[in-house]
Amino acid sequence: MKAPMKYVVVTGGVVSGLGKGVTASSIGVLLKAGGWRVTNIKIDPYINIDAGTMSPFEHGEVFVLDDGGEADLDLGNYERFVDSTLTRDHNITTGKIYQTVIAKERKGEYLGKTVQVIPHMTDEIQDWIERVSRLPVDGSPGQPDVCIIELGGTVGDIESMPFIEALRQFQFRVGSDNFCLIHVSLVPVVGAVGEQKTKPTQHSVQALRSAGLSPHMLACRSQAPLEQSVMDKLALFCHVTPDCILNLCDVSNIWHVPLVMQEQGGHLAIMRQLRLDFRKLELDSWAHRANKWDTVTLPVKIAIVGKYTGLGDSYLSVTKALMHSAISADRKLNIVWVEAGMLEGATLAEDPTAHAEAWENVHSADGILVPGGFGERGTEGKILAAKYARENQVPFLGICLGMQAAVIEYARNVLGMKNAHSTEMVPDCADPAVIFMPEGSTTHMGGTMRLGSRRTIFQTQDCKAAKLYNSMPFVDERHRHRYEVNPDIVDRLEKAGCVFVGKDETNRRMEILELSGHPFFLATQYHPEYKSRPGRPSPPFMGLVLAASGQLDQYLTSEAIGMRMNAPGGFLQSPLKALKGLAKEDESDSP
Repeated sequence: MKAPMKYVVVTGGVVSGLGKGVTASSIGVLLKAGGWRVTNIKIDPYINIDAGTMSPFEHGEVFVLDDGGEADLDLGNYERFVDSTLTRDHNITTGKIYQTVIAKERKGEYLGKTVQVIPHMTDEIQDWIERVSRLPVDGSPGQPDVCIIELGGTVGDIESMPFIEALRQFQFRVGSDNFCLIHVSLVPVVGAVGEQKTKPTQHSVQALRSAGLSPHMLACRSQAPLEQSVMDKLALFCHVTPDCILNLCDVSNIWHVPLVMQEQGGHLAIMRQLRLDFRKLELDSWAHRANKWDTVTLPVKIAIVGKYTGLGDSYLSVTKALMHSAISADRKLNIVWVEAGMLEGATLAEDPTAHAEAWENVHSADGILVPGGFGERGTEGKILAAKYARENQVPFLGICLGMQAAVIEYARNVLGMKNAHSTEMVPDCADPAVIFMPEGSTTHMGGTMRLGSRRTIFQTQDCKAAKLYNSMPFVDERHRHRYEVNPDIVDRLEKAGCVFVGKDETNRRMEILELSGHPFFLATQYHPEYKSRPGRPSPPFMGLVLAASGQLDQYLTSEAIGMRMNAPGGFLQSPLKALKGLAKEDESDSP
C-alpha cells in the first residue's frame, strides 16, 4: 500500500517579509537530507494570474520555470535549496483559482448550484494542492513523500481568508498525522529597555486559531536569540510545547537557516507530527558551504548595472547565482549596485556627484554584469556600461536586455550605425539592432513572451561559452523576452568580431554573444541565473567571477573540463579546489 502524502504548511503573521520562503525552503533541505523526496507549493493570495505583469519594485523578481510559468520568487528559493524543477501549477494564485472555477461554471459543471467561495473555491484549492503535490519534481518517477506549502501574506489579510479556510478543511481531508502547520512570526524588541515582546505572536496565533488552524510549531524571527523565559511564555500562550518553538534569529547567510533548525531539533518535531521514521540528516556539504561563505576572504567585486537597484529582491536570482559562483571560486563576493540611469549624460547635467559616484563604482569593479529588464529607463546607461567593458577589457556578462544593450553598443560604435537601437524603446528606429519577435502579442502582456526552457545550440566548441558548459553540444536554459537581435544585421556584426556562438534550433535567433579578442565578454539572450544551484553554479556566472578573479584560463583547460564532466552531475562541488590539486600534480612531474 502506497504511503500517504505528508503536508507541511508554512504561514506567517505580524508582518510580511519575515522569510517564510527561506523557512519553507530550509524545511525542504532538512527533509531531503533525511532521504525524503520533497516538493513545494506557493500560494499567493493576489488576484493576478501570475507574477509576470507585476513590478519588480513591488514584488521582487519574476522567477521563470522550465514550462514557461512566471512565478513568485519563492519558487526560486525552493528550486535552489531543494534542487527541484517545479511547474507553473506549483504557484497557486487567487486569480488562477477564480479563473478555473469560473471556467467550470461556464461549462455547466456546477449546473443548478449557486457558485460560492465555500465550497467551490475552497474545494478547488484543496483539489489543486492534492493534484500538484503528487507531481515528481526531482527527475525520478513516482510521487514525492512530503509537500511543503507556503501561504503568502500574513494571517488576517482579507484576501488570504479563502485559502485559510481551504487549509482548515484540508487538515481533516488528509488526516492529522499527515498535516503539520508551522507559523512564522516576529518577536520584536520595543523601547530602550530592549525587552523581547511576545504579544504580536500571541495575537497572530490567536487569529489563526480563530480561523480553525492551530499551529504545531512556531518559527520565531528575531534579531538576537530569544531568552528562555520568552520561549516559555510563547509556549504557554500559543498552545505549543517548548520543543516545538524554533528561534530563527538573524544569521550571517541564509545557508545557516537549515543548520539552525537542525540544532534546535526542528526536524525531530516535524517527524513526530507527521509520523515519519527518525533518520540521521546528511548535511555535511551544506554546512561546509555555509561556513565557507563566512570564512573566505579574497574579494571579487562585481558591479550590477540595473534599473531596479532600489530593491535587492528585484535581482534575487542574479545575486544568488553570483554567490554560488563566488563560493565555488573561493572568493568573497562584493556586489556594487549601480543605477543604470546614473551613468547617462542627463544625470551628469542634473546631479554631477551621483553621476561621478556611479562611474567610480563601475571603474573600481573587477567585473560588470548587466541584467535583464524592460522599458526605456536606464537603457542608455546599460549601453554605456557595455561600451566601457568592451573598450577597457573588463570582464562582462550581459543577460537578456544586457545582451541587447551590448549589440546596440557594438552596432553604434563599431559598425557605425549611429541610430542603432531597439524597437522596444524607439519603435520607428532607423537602424533597428533589436526587433520585436514576430510571434509575440502586441495587445496582451501576461504570458505572451518567449518563456521557459528553450534549446541553444553551440555553433563552435572553440569558444569560452561552450567550454564553460563543459563542451556540451547544446544547452537548455530559461527565457523571458519579447525582443531579439535583428537577424538582418548578424552577418555584419560577426564579420566585425561580435560573434554569436550560440543560436536557437532555427539558426535565426541569437542566444549567446562573445567578442573576439576580449578576455571575457559574454552575453546571453536567456536567463542563466534561474538554473544556478548551490554547489552547481551557472556556467556564465562562473565564467564572469573566474574572469574577474583571474582564474578563468585554468578553469577552461581541457583537463579541467574533463574533470568536471566526470564529476557527479557534470560539475564538481568545489571545482577550483580540484584544479589546484591538478596543478600540484603537474608541478611534481616537472624537472
